[in-house]
Amino acid sequence: ALAAKAKLSLEKGIAYMHSLAIEGGYVYHYSLDGKEKWGEGKTDDRTVEVQPPGTPAVGMSFLKAYQVTSDEYYLGVALEAAEALRQGQLKSGGWPQMIDFGSAVDRRSGDYRFREGGSRNVSSLDDDQTQAALSFLMQLDQELDFENEKVHECVEFGLNALLKAQFPNGGFPQVWREPVQEWEIMKASYPDYDWRTERRVKNYWDYYTLNDGLAGTVSRTLQLAHEIYGEEQYLEALKRLGDFLILAQMPEPQPAWCQQYNEMMHPMWARKFEPPAIVGHESQDVMATLIRIYEYTKDERYLKPIPAALKYFEEECLLEDGRSLARFYEMKTNRPLYMDQQYQLTYDDANPPSHYGWKQSSKTQRIRQQYERAIQGDHEKSEPSQASIRRETERILKSLNADGFWISKGDGKKLTGQPNFQGDFYFISSRTFNRNISTLCEFLKLN
Repeated sequence: ALAAKAKLSLEKGIAYMHSLAIEGGYVYHYSLDGKEKWGEGKTDDRTVEVQPPGTPAVGMSFLKAYQVTSDEYYLGVALEAAEALRQGQLKSGGWPQMIDFGSAVDRRSGDYRFREGGSRNVSSLDDDQTQAALSFLMQLDQELDFENEKVHECVEFGLNALLKAQFPNGGFPQVWREPVQEWEIMKASYPDYDWRTERRVKNYWDYYTLNDGLAGTVSRTLQLAHEIYGEEQYLEALKRLGDFLILAQMPEPQPAWCQQYNEMMHPMWARKFEPPAIVGHESQDVMATLIRIYEYTKDERYLKPIPAALKYFEEECLLEDGRSLARFYEMKTNRPLYMDQQYQLTYDDANPPSHYGWKQSSKTQRIRQQYERAIQGDHEKSEPSQASIRRETERILKSLNADGFWISKGDGKKLTGQPNFQGDFYFISSRTFNRNISTLCEFLKLN
């Protein structure tokens, strides 16, 4: 009986979300009447988001539903999401944050491959944009036995462009327009100039970056490409990314990683609130990524940077609460760095700008457990129990309203996209939709 209800809720939830589609694509949040829309800010009826939880993530929810039910309707709406992404693929091969289906003269419009657009030809690896698009399209391509020519060609073009965006040392830029420059391969080091004032570069996005979990999302994309297509070029690119992460580890006394590096492999400025510094958030992503690359390649070189980094963060970096890391640590002194309201560097965390995560939860204990399991050869992933999936399914079924959507309530916290919805604001969330559909599919697999 519960499985029957889950199938019905799956159908209702997906049908309602599909009713919100714009040319097959989706944004982050919707008002309850579906008339107002938000991506990275309020958006319009001609724009969809590539960055999760937008179009690729929603398309993946549709694909999961098809895989567990074999219902052709779900495959059809997944194909519509794929076509939205295909129409948004840039001539440089990847995707921007958003796809504009409006006027070609709009400044946001991309230089698209398959239709008239604007002049923006900037493919982005920021915030899992191109990675998410490729990952969804690759899995759809596989589900279709590689016989859908449009999907397959779109994937092939995108993966080839991604390989061309990899630097010789294995790193990636935040964005690309064309194949990247070929700089000398060298190890990361501390700058011998005044990093506070010197060597600021406007186009920081063209240099080596690890910002916002790029190492993890790109590595998963390359691994998925190798698993699906079996071509060695994707495995080699994955290994080269791991090689870059080894090179990018800073020397003692701070054997961790930085958000951005210049061509000399010195930490560099990005945005005005992102100074050259040792970083907590991205370093944790790098360690988790190195463990995954080791598990996939069995090459022990990728585990060697981790013990020193874990020791450093556990013994030198935990903040007073014992559970958090600063986003930035000053090079050599290791003092936590912040910005004041005028975006001036400070050691005081009393009043930083509120739009940025200046402190991050420490995941070092979890990473240490992953590391120890890896060296012991235990690659089993912890999965939620059947009982917990059932309980969550029951909650999801109860919270689906009569119209076929789940209502989210603002809590004042920063969400993906703007604004920060306050407690009296109710809305429809693509993230909630994706999470609930995933759980329903997991439940139906077991029943």
